[in-house]
Amino acid sequence: MKKKVLSVLLCVAMTFSIFAGCGKKDEMAENTEIAEGGTYAFVPKSADNAFNEKEAEGFKKAVEAAGGTAIISYPKEATVDAQLLAIESVIFQGVDGVCIAANDFEALSVAIGEVQDAGIKVCSVDSAVEPSSRLVHCNQAGVNEIAKALMDAVLDITGGEGQFAVLSSEAKAANQIAWVDEMRNLLETDSKYSNLELVEVAYGDDDSEKSKDQAKKLLENYPELKMICAPTTVGMLASAEVISEQESSVKLTGLGLPSEMKDYMGDDAICPYMFLWNPNDLGALGAYTIMALCNDEITGAEGEKFSCVMGDYTIQSAVDGGTEIILGSPFKFDSSNVSEWAKVY
Repeated sequence: MKKKVLSVLLCVAMTFSIFAGCGKKDEMAENTEIAEGGTYAFVPKSADNAFNEKEAEGFKKAVEAAGGTAIISYPKEATVDAQLLAIESVIFQGVDGVCIAANDFEALSVAIGEVQDAGIKVCSVDSAVEPSSRLVHCNQAGVNEIAKALMDAVLDITGGEGQFAVLSSEAKAANQIAWVDEMRNLLETDSKYSNLELVEVAYGDDDSEKSKDQAKKLLENYPELKMICAPTTVGMLASAEVISEQESSVKLTGLGLPSEMKDYMGDDAICPYMFLWNPNDLGALGAYTIMALCNDEITGAEGEKFSCVMGDYTIQSAVDGGTEIILGSPFKFDSSNVSEWAKVY
């Protein structure tokens, strides 16, 4: 089976080399020698995404600190096709395990199945792949915790009433789907949100220009709009730039990088406050998880425990039917701390 898979993927890799060329993200092939501590690949959503870059830094640092070799296999863009090529290419680099931040919950399953058939273990991080395609998922925070933090921010900043919109990333990204679904659920089931109206969920595909276009359309289409909530770092920055350029009174919250958002934040600014977690830590958790899986310290089953330099973790059930490890609660950034954190990421 392994030989058959490798022969099929060799064709894919040849195609990849022809079309991908030698872009600036050729770091994915910078070191293919198997280290004594094992070789582990991280496949982010895309290149040129600040959050993904920080995840990759955390992953690489953790692997190398453990004596292993880290390969970062960047898709050229935030699409399923580009990510499929990035996933399939890592087989030929002698990896023991792969950690993936998925652009699509289901569409990567065939490629991941080929990786698994080649004897390579797989986990996901940030945005999950379907349970059958992973041993465990590394989640930033619980779905309900994130959705509630965002909805409470919308409630607070709007004064408890009015129209708001969500500017998400990809329509099929598992984490975005789960967060937005839970936000809708809170709107429907908790009376304290009854005077808020979600007018639209727009998708910018984690592309800066497309996200800006979507933010502009939201401002044009909803004159009574009071707020945009962007549960994606790309959408946060794009929305802030558009709101600033148009001198709009619309406010903003969501999940943003302090280094990108500090100039737009303050009590009376575009974004009074926002949330996130440390992407370096998230990438590191993915690294420690895939290493633990490959070293047979865990299998990904619910109830298992493992420890690393970051702390002690317990694998628990996930809302998608698989299992997950949760990094921690979302962290609030406001005018009192954003400048300090901007020095970090």
